[in-house]
Amino acid sequence: MKILRFNDDRVGVIKNGDMVVDVSDSISSRKAKGGQRVMEEIIAGWRKYRRRFEKILVEQTGVPLSSVQLLCPLPRPGKCIAAFSNYIDRAGRTADNFPHEYFYKSPDLVGPGGAVELRDIPACVVYQPEAEFAYVIGKTAKNVTESKALDFIFGYVPFFDISTRGLLRRTHFIGKGQGSHGCCGPWIITKDEIPNPHNVVVKSWTNGEPRQNYNTSAMAHKIPDQISWLCRFITLSPGDIVATGTFHEGLKPVNSGDTIEIEFENMGRAKFQVTGNSPRKDVDWLPGRDQPKPPEGGGIHKV
Repeated sequence: MKILRFNDDRVGVIKNGDMVVDVSDSISSRKAKGGQRVMEEIIAGWRKYRRRFEKILVEQTGVPLSSVQLLCPLPRPGKCIAAFSNYIDRAGRTADNFPHEYFYKSPDLVGPGGAVELRDIPACVVYQPEAEFAYVIGKTAKNVTESKALDFIFGYVPFFDISTRGLLRRTHFIGKGQGSHGCCGPWIITKDEIPNPHNVVVKSWTNGEPRQNYNTSAMAHKIPDQISWLCRFITLSPGDIVATGTFHEGLKPVNSGDTIEIEFENMGRAKFQVTGNSPRKDVDWLPGRDQPKPPEGGGIHKV
């Protein structure tokens, strides 16, 4: 099932690929709870809500997907965590080259049609959108074994991690954690629709031009390993998002006025706008690569 938020904070389910069925009225006190709390309630009580939604899907035709305004499916998760690197994206690397390393993203996420704001940070070189496969936690996870870890997933969601390239690693707070630098959508895909999360094609575009195109099979630390490791130290809760890292090939800078898109192949595409301080120099710099390094002192470069 594909679950989304739309229009005036309504909750919907995709039917037949291109119709949206409104299931909002099956959720008590929806407006008082707010968008995030409602989604967490659906996730935590999925057994009950799935039956309700399936009944409504049979009874209603819905409205065309093209007629609604999509919102971020999880507008402000309690935790939004992202894996640092985590993809075997060049020759000679193995899973042993990747320690478990994660960082927090701002929970103020952007939904489809929303805007990523590029801030005026003199030390940065470029902003790059990283298309990532992310999972949504379905129930409280603490000290979970790898063999049980997938049982704690509710579903999956396309996720853009907007990265500020050219800042020192100790500045992840700015380089990775800025507001609006996490983009999520178009909807949550429940885990039964993706039986093997380690064989999914992730694609991205900038202004309609292809950028990234990779398979999650290249993930170094697989999802059960990630969950088991993370919940040794923090408790994961329903509605939390964990992004699994990115395959770096195809990354390029974005500027104000650009449009970025992300898709899990054949599972729905989401589009986001880019606004703010630019232009940025068009360089293909990635940490650890034999590519141009940022100039001394960083700075904003005009094109």
